Amino acid sequence: MKKITLNDGNQMPVISFGTFQITDFKECERAVLDALAVGFRAIDTAQSYMNEQAVGNALAKTEVKREEIFLTTKIWLSNYGYEQTIASFKRSLERLQTPYVDLVLLHQPFGEYRESFKALVSLKEQGLIKSIGVSNFYDDKLVDLCLFNDYGVVPAVNQIEVNPFFQRINSIEVNKKYNVTPQAWAPFGEGKNNIFENEILNTIAKAHNKSVAQVILRWLYQREVPFITKSVNKNRMEENFNIFDFELTSQEMNEILSLDQKESLFFDHTSAKGVEWIHSLIAQRG
Repeated sequence: MKKITLNDGNQMPVISFGTFQITDFKECERAVLDALAVGFRAIDTAQSYMNEQAVGNALAKTEVKREEIFLTTKIWLSNYGYEQTIASFKRSLERLQTPYVDLVLLHQPFGEYRESFKALVSLKEQGLIKSIGVSNFYDDKLVDLCLFNDYGVVPAVNQIEVNPFFQRINSIEVNKKYNVTPQAWAPFGEGKNNIFENEILNTIAKAHNKSVAQVILRWLYQREVPFITKSVNKNRMEENFNIFDFELTSQEMNEILSLDQKESLFFDHTSAKGVEWIHSLIAQRG
């Protein structure tokens, strides 16, 4: 599996298998085992996904060595604060059935995220975490955290929404300027805007005898943006994994560029409504 080197020297696979919305215990366990069998070597979960235990069970059952798997989890908002973050992370370790986690992110850029980031720095120094980062940090919050801290550490990764309709060109440049690796979530936009029926993407896919999904993932790969992809169907997992045997032309990359609508397909983290919605999730997810 192709890897990218993070700012702390650790290496992360370009492709990660995501477990968001796979809430059924047995289905999640099976999906992770199938993903590992297909060849995925990076697994992404989170406290708020409610499936860390299922992921941990899969890791305990697989024949793939733990050191060959890049495991990511995320600290949820209700666990922000220095002591709360440390305590919740140790509970995650128990659920994941592992002595360490490769990458731990702060899930959202709200609340006491500075204290939580300081806690992640401490956990990294203890060897319980290899790399630390953030998720959904827009440019201002990311640069603020990078410049105004006394830890001497900047995030290794920033997981952000990136898809053909929300390409984040400027944000990706900002992340890379501060030596933070942007990682794309929802590369297919969860099917919004009829992405799989899009004429431009379908024309490109037919030219390469590939699927639209493979074209989107290859587009991200050629932009040097690692990504998370999710499916509970093993055939789809194999399809999403096999993107290294073709290359998009400069013209095709420019055609995809024309699809950019420059706004989220989900919600705006910088708007009052966006923050209010995230806050409402605390009650839902605990």
